[in-house]
Amino acid sequence: MKYLKSLGIKDLAGKTCLLRIDLNLKSLSDQFRVDAVLPTIKYLLSKKTKIIILSHRGRPVKKESSLSLKPIAKIVSHKLGMNIKFIPELDLKKIKKIIEADNKNKVFMLENLRFLPGEEKNDAVLAKQLAELGNLYINDAFAVSHRKNASLVAITNYIKSFAGLLLEKEISGLTKATRNPQKPLIVILGGTKLEDKITIIRNLANKTKYFLFGSSFLNEIKDPKFVNLIKNKKIIIPVDSVMAGNSYFDIGPQTANFYSQIINSAKTIIWNGPVGKTEEKKYSKGSRSILLAITRTKGFKVIGGGETANFVIKNNLQKKISLLSTGGGAMLDFLSGKKLPGIAALERSVSAKNKNL
Repeated sequence: MKYLKSLGIKDLAGKTCLLRIDLNLKSLSDQFRVDAVLPTIKYLLSKKTKIIILSHRGRPVKKESSLSLKPIAKIVSHKLGMNIKFIPELDLKKIKKIIEADNKNKVFMLENLRFLPGEEKNDAVLAKQLAELGNLYINDAFAVSHRKNASLVAITNYIKSFAGLLLEKEISGLTKATRNPQKPLIVILGGTKLEDKITIIRNLANKTKYFLFGSSFLNEIKDPKFVNLIKNKKIIIPVDSVMAGNSYFDIGPQTANFYSQIINSAKTIIWNGPVGKTEEKKYSKGSRSILLAITRTKGFKVIGGGETANFVIKNNLQKKISLLSTGGGAMLDFLSGKKLPGIAALERSVSAKNKNL
């Protein structure tokens, strides 16, 4: 795999760069993923490139105005302090002519790629048409690199392809935390989709001292899939909890204190998924206790998952985290030991095969 930071102004000046990022914001006020990719955009601008931003939003079955990237183009434009030309056109031949004829703008953003049926089908024809828009391609969309989409996978067959600054940071941090972590390694697993967590346990069991589970685990603990799981001495479940009716919504104070003591001894910490229903303040105390315990340690700290990352930002503690991952499902797959299609595509791309590129 080749990286963007290996390219200097001689390699980039005057070139048109296709930059694949993840602008799949659930709310326009949630701008974490926008902020995360700004260093890559600024790097490319400093090297005198023309940038074409490729992204998606939601899971549309047809063109839907509510899932347009137009309002997000305005957000990125404001953060950069420069105009971004948004192109609502979906005909790629017309888009190519529009961009080539424009000598005024430096940054362009195409409409939601998922409005094109070939995107999620990893269509080779669409990928080749996208590739023909530029001279090189940068994948800086870790959060969606677990999807086999045309703008992430097939496109690397037709254009010089590189990993962006954010993607490199994500791969480096997650690799450090999982491949040969400083021990003890403590893994905290919250949120829902508990079946997904089983593959993480299997992959990291030999390296992890303890897996600390959140309150949502208790809602599924009677499921046959998890009966044998809790017999593992490395699996720690809440000793008390906050309930409403018959459901568990947060870990209790005794569990928060117990978990914090375990976290204090960690040299590496991975946290994916809040340990309580953090969107409601009364159920966020456990997650806050966990977060504060993590920030007090001197170990290597990786936190990810949309709700978990937003919780860290809401508490203004992101600067105390070694890696605040933009990935949700992508982070889960990486922790599970799965090869992400977007990353695998870069490793076998035309750039990776040709040392002269």
